[in-house]
Amino acid sequence: MKIILFCKRVIALAIIVGALPFVNNASAYAQERKYLDDYSQPIGLTYGAQAKVQAAYLWRGLYCGGLNTQMSANVGYGGLYFDMWWNIGVTDWTFRTFEPEVDLTLGFARWGLDVYLLYIHNFNCGFFDFGNYPDKGNRLELDVRYTVSSKLPLSFLWATRIGAADGYLVGNDTVFAWSSYAEISYTQKLRDGFSIYGAIGVTPWRSVYTLYQRDFALQNIELRLRKDWTVAERCGLMLQGQLCVNPSAVTKSILTNITLGVYLR
Repeated sequence: MKIILFCKRVIALAIIVGALPFVNNASAYAQERKYLDDYSQPIGLTYGAQAKVQAAYLWRGLYCGGLNTQMSANVGYGGLYFDMWWNIGVTDWTFRTFEPEVDLTLGFARWGLDVYLLYIHNFNCGFFDFGNYPDKGNRLELDVRYTVSSKLPLSFLWATRIGAADGYLVGNDTVFAWSSYAEISYTQKLRDGFSIYGAIGVTPWRSVYTLYQRDFALQNIELRLRKDWTVAERCGLMLQGQLCVNPSAVTKSILTNITLGVYLR
């Protein structure tokens, strides 16, 4: 019952916050025929790419590896998009074990809402094998993200595993956990190409994020400071510092990272 009540409160907060800009500017939206948010309608073909080098691989409050290179490329049309992301890095700073990863994303984004399927592939198993690798195996997620607007970049994320070795024992029975992660984040642009990002994430019930040991946990408190430089009309450089605190982590509850990257948008 506590989990259901928590979910209802999160949904209610998202609806209230998301509706405020629309309610306050109802007449302007009606006259200018704008959508619920102020993002422009996707027209024609879109594409982008980026590459970066990081001191650590941090994800949702978890330490996933040491020094790494990450690259991605995406293509879209009318809100429908496909993204390929890959990571080549070491497990830790001993440089003895490499763990490459490829993520494929298929989604649709419009009106501030982004719904997508995320397939995460690690190379310690077959491409379509979802069994027996709860930590580093293949995973399939259904994710939903809503961002209020570019003027109010408050974002809500809900991510749930729908395919993976994701379960725990209750007696002699294995229960599929539907491991989930919920996050609220905000990005504030500052002067001279600086921006600051803050996020708070939780896992709402027993999940892989806490090794199936807790029913609810504060999973991630994250802060990023970023500096961007414009190189050309659509090309830029970025330098970012990152701090994560995971109160539920068994080890490494305080994580830091620094990233240098280049992107085409």
